[in-house]
Amino acid sequence: MKKVAILQSNYIPWKGYFDLIADVDDFVIYDEVQYTRRDWRNRNKIKTRDGTKWLTIPVQSKGLFSEKISEMKVAETNWSEEHFKTLRHAYAKAACFDDHADFIEQLYLDAAKLSYLSQVNSLFIEAICRKLQIETRIKQSCQFTLQDGKSERLLGICKDLQADVYVSGPAAKSYLDEALFAEQNIKVEWYSYGEYPEYRQLHPPFEHAVSILDLLFNTGKAARSFMRLHNRTA
Repeated sequence: MKKVAILQSNYIPWKGYFDLIADVDDFVIYDEVQYTRRDWRNRNKIKTRDGTKWLTIPVQSKGLFSEKISEMKVAETNWSEEHFKTLRHAYAKAACFDDHADFIEQLYLDAAKLSYLSQVNSLFIEAICRKLQIETRIKQSCQFTLQDGKSERLLGICKDLQADVYVSGPAAKSYLDEALFAEQNIKVEWYSYGEYPEYRQLHPPFEHAVSILDLLFNTGKAARSFMRLHNRTA
């Protein structure tokens, strides 16, 4: 039974994003849709001793109101250096920072060479999947001929991938037409992130809704055991 999920790209997403990827056979980064400001597309949170802090990729969005995520350009050249410096300052004393510092720093060096937000997000998502031993096939929405209509577009991608099950995040309940999927014998399964165990995190109180980098820096090779991944074989 083939399972497919389709989500917009996020910058260094939280652990739940990667659990959803791991739950399916094919994952599609859905960036041929309108860019949304002050959202997870170009920013995410980390923990610091002063509380949570946003890391934000500057993008060229002034005067652009209908641009697709895939069309958003990075606005500055030194953002990646600044982000890694901030991460080093926040997590240098974390238990497993040294285990992952070189890996993450190289991602930022590679990201500095990229012009588009989608490229940056995909770079981090795919590399962190490899680090977590997630073997899901990752595709880009630009690889598909997209239909008109929110539900129709998602259904079209599922059909192209010969999906038996479409796994959707709960936010889509407000618009997804499940009847369209049923007509094509594709089951819609609503993903539930459930409750996660806490781990030893710098700077209490504990916060789940932060970037996956927090989990990697604090738990290292044990990261999978604090995700739903621990129920699956690496």
